[in-house]
Amino acid sequence: MGVNLIFKIAAVGILVTVIGQVLKHSGREEHAFLVSLAGLLIVLFWIVPYIYDLFSNIRDLFSL
Repeated sequence: MGVNLIFKIAAVGILVTVIGQVLKHSGREEHAFLVSLAGLLIVLFWIVPYIYDLFSNIRDLFSL
């Protein structure tokens, strides 16, 4: 996992926050929620392979 992934996650967080605030102030709370959910799913999509590798390494370490 590189620093590049951390910067991408931070960029998504900043973008989701700005878009969410704009949508909330314009009275579209439902759309702001959907933008937040989409941002969360994007970040999870990036993180899941690293979590899988972590559990694979732990399984190999303990020979399970």
